[in-house]
Amino acid sequence: MKSVVEILEEKISKGLAHAAGLGGFPAIVKPTTDPKFGDYQVNGVMAAAKQIKTNPRKLAEEVVSKLNTEHRTLKSELLLSDICEKPEVAGPGFINLRLKGDFVSDRLLEVGKDSSRLGIDKALQAKTIVVDFSSPNIAKEMHVGHLRSTIIGDCICRLLEFQGHKVIRQNHIGDWGTQFGMLIRQVFESRMAAAFQGVSGQPVYDQGNFSVADTEELYRKAKASYDSDPKFAQESREWVVSLQNGDEPAVAFWKSIVRTSLSECQEVYDRLEVTLNKEHARGESFYNNMLSDVVTELKNKGLAVESEGAVCVFPPGFKDKEGKPLPMIVQKSDGAYLYATTDLAAIRYRVNELKADRIVYVTDARQKLHFEMLFAVAQMAGWGLQQKTTDNGQRTENGRQKTEFVHVTFGSVLGENGKPLKTREGENVKLKELLDESVQRAFTIVEQKNPELSDEKKEKIAKAVGIGAVKYSDFSNNRTSDYVFSFNKMLAMDGNTAPYMQYAYARVKSIGRKAQERGIDVEDELADIKTVSLTEPTELDLAKQLIRYGEAVESAAADYRPNYLTAYLYELAQKFSAFYTNCPVLDAGLDKRPTRLLLCDLTARTIEHGLSNLLGIKVVEQM
Repeated sequence: MKSVVEILEEKISKGLAHAAGLGGFPAIVKPTTDPKFGDYQVNGVMAAAKQIKTNPRKLAEEVVSKLNTEHRTLKSELLLSDICEKPEVAGPGFINLRLKGDFVSDRLLEVGKDSSRLGIDKALQAKTIVVDFSSPNIAKEMHVGHLRSTIIGDCICRLLEFQGHKVIRQNHIGDWGTQFGMLIRQVFESRMAAAFQGVSGQPVYDQGNFSVADTEELYRKAKASYDSDPKFAQESREWVVSLQNGDEPAVAFWKSIVRTSLSECQEVYDRLEVTLNKEHARGESFYNNMLSDVVTELKNKGLAVESEGAVCVFPPGFKDKEGKPLPMIVQKSDGAYLYATTDLAAIRYRVNELKADRIVYVTDARQKLHFEMLFAVAQMAGWGLQQKTTDNGQRTENGRQKTEFVHVTFGSVLGENGKPLKTREGENVKLKELLDESVQRAFTIVEQKNPELSDEKKEKIAKAVGIGAVKYSDFSNNRTSDYVFSFNKMLAMDGNTAPYMQYAYARVKSIGRKAQERGIDVEDELADIKTVSLTEPTELDLAKQLIRYGEAVESAAADYRPNYLTAYLYELAQKFSAFYTNCPVLDAGLDKRPTRLLLCDLTARTIEHGLSNLLGIKVVEQM
């Protein structure tokens, strides 16, 4: 079913069009920030008044007048008067709306009957959406810098899939280039030389005994040698050529490193409860054979030109500090390709082969300029235009559908000193070590709060709370802002934290257990409920929040902002707490208990769906 906002916007837009005497003036309905002004506020009247040169308050009053004379065209059609109390005009041209209790009651019953989607419709037009996220470098351990891309990207995928879109996950791993030549060269100077050569002295091509920690240490030594020893650097470049030519020793070593790295990444993904796996990994190596075609196509279209020996594209509007045209280099003077070339090949592949209607990249904000130029070049090349005959609701050019390119940026994770989070030695914090510490701290808290629990239960709760705390803390912050990482804050049992939300869920579920102990069959009472009676203010307040879940999901998906969802869930938990304090549930009379059991049931289901299904955070029934 449509969300309350969708229904209100549709009706008020019609009223605004009639009052203004013109179409094309969509009303924008938002929840009010202060309940004393009602439940929703209508914006858009002032913009329409400015365009038709009239007084905005007068126009708002005319809109309300039109809405009050609305007639039913179908027997089943809801009028605004069925949904809201009489609209109120406020300020220079705002319209405030307050939902009727009967409408909220009916809506709550409808949501309660929908066990899987909680009354939220799928998108009318499903799209194919590629989401590019996580993107660790092979041969290096994942660190805290990979956290935000990984979990924000996963949340975006979950939201879009819940809306009914076809989501294609792409983990664009860094698995190609000079670093592998350096690694192969370094292995002969390391303690692993014997393992690589084999006991008999013959090459052992399929290794598999290199951990990521090993290769990271090898890389550090190789980088130092590469920068200081010209002979080492030359031999490293020769190994790169060998790898590019498909020579067996180089390829076998490369495959071993990639396999081991992806396995260790998967362990982190599994702990984070993200929906990435090995089949989603499509690294730079995948596009290696496409790079020359990309450059050739750009040249043939007159977009790529030689500049100081390199092949460049100069997208309009981009300037350097001196005001000169800023180039995107796609091939260096020595014939080598760059990250930009690979990214262009990826866009072309995703549009032409994966048939993407939208491509979403989730990276830190420092890559903003790169993606702006990347999208500009792709559009210049026509790679954003698919050969489709139907419009499917998107912009088109010359009858072809235009693929949407989106760059979802995020800020940095900072230490308590306000600088990027590092170890005492100044190195990036390993992601698995950060998760280990969070789980261990959570275990200590669980042990203090519930020493009587078995070790198995303590560990289960600690894992859910520890991992959930790291994720929820990130999600609850505005993704475009930096935030300070603090175990104490994220593991707190009060405030907008995972432990608070998980405890809120456990608290609601405990009502069902108590009901069972008292011989009350909750399922039977919920199955028999025909009407909802919201007589107490906190009942009505909680019910209004519950029927707004779809609005929160839509907002979070539309702007790629998980914090919209966490804010909703936190407010829901607070409203439930107020309801539970003021309204007895199991001790209520038979005229009130079914309604209150329904409110409890929907609160638990909504929190569980939001945390587990959309944010990827486990819930527990006991804390």
